[in-house]
Parts: sequence; C-alpha cells; structure tokens
Amino acid sequence: MRDRLYPSLNGLSLTRDDLTSSYAIIRYNSRTYQSAGVVAVVSGRHNAESELKKFEESQDSSDRHEGWRYLIDRTSLKAGTDPAEATRHRQAELEARESKALKETKTPIFPSPDPRR
Repeated sequence: MRDRLYPSLNGLSLTRDDLTSSYAIIRYNSRTYQSAGVVAVVSGRHNAESELKKFEESQDSSDRHEGWRYLIDRTSLKAGTDPAEATRHRQAELEARESKALKETKTPIFPSPDPRR
C-alpha cells in the first residue's frame, strides 16, 4: 500500500513518514569530511528543513568559508534527544555498519578451490 501524500508549504508532497519521523541535523566539514556531530534532533522533515535553514542563516561567513555545512539524516532517536547523546548513538551505528561491511568484504563470495583454505 502506498503512503498517502500530504501537501507541504514548499509545494512538495510529504508522506506520513516524513511528517512523523525524527531527523538529526548534523554539522560537518565539506572539505575534510570531518563530522562535528549532531546539533539537533527534530520531528518531521519540514521542521528539520526549517531548523537546518536557521543554522545556516546564523552561521558566520568565515565558518562557512572553512567548509562547515549542515545536513539532515533520518534517525530512530526521539525528537529533543540531547545532541551529545545523539552524536554518540549515531557514531556507534556508523561503526557497527562499517564493521559489518568489512566482515562481508572479507567473506569470499566463491569458495576456494583448495579445501585446505
């Protein structure tokens, strides 16, 4: 069954998931790919986009020139979660995904022709 679409202020349609899911706003450096962590966790895609815009508008021009940006990422955390806790949680999730990916790449797709291996 398809999600019902709901109109938004910017003319795009949002699904119920977009309206009820939580989103983390993350600060990162676009030049170095360094993450400065989660700065907020909010409910709803529209709220996340609005908060992201507030962060960008209040950002110092030299900070932006150095490469610091913000992005939105859907999260399982509840809106209002402490940013430091959200950062720890997100880092643990990323490390678990990376570890799983490394294990999968070490597992041979085809069995070795040599039974001793």
